[in-house]
Amino acid sequence: MTDTRQIRPATPEDYEQILKLNEESVHFLSPLSKERLTHLHQQSEILKVIEVDGLVEAFVLALREGKDYDSVNYIWFTKNYNKFLYIDRVVVSVKKQGSGLGKLLYEEVFKHAKSIEIPVVTAEIDIEPPNPVSLKFHEKFGFKEVGKQSVAGGKKIVSLQAAPIEAD
Repeated sequence: MTDTRQIRPATPEDYEQILKLNEESVHFLSPLSKERLTHLHQQSEILKVIEVDGLVEAFVLALREGKDYDSVNYIWFTKNYNKFLYIDRVVVSVKKQGSGLGKLLYEEVFKHAKSIEIPVVTAEIDIEPPNPVSLKFHEKFGFKEVGKQSVAGGKKIVSLQAAPIEAD
């Protein structure tokens, strides 16, 4: 039996499931309230979900430069890049991890960045505590470390990474 997968823009009706998915992976992400999600959705360039058999199982949230967002990592990229697409978070449900949903969402992000002539996609990955699965995943998309910073009151160190968008 194969899953029926649909990638589509998120709507406010998806917020409850997006928040549940975020909470499942909150140890790698920042917490997210409905109010904050609503604000980020308004600021976002991309908020897409993947439905599998009618249930939202994954999402990606990405923002352009110049948005009203207080993330220290986003602010770092704002200070270091003029034009970028920042992946704030990508989340795949625990039961669907390893099924290719994250890859599909990143392909969507890169395709969109190229279509609007964004030269670089950016993201951060926890390196302390380490997240080797995420590091390996990002490496496959051409991400390279461009900086590091301590966050969460010194409880985490993140690798700030960028992947250039290949021109045709």
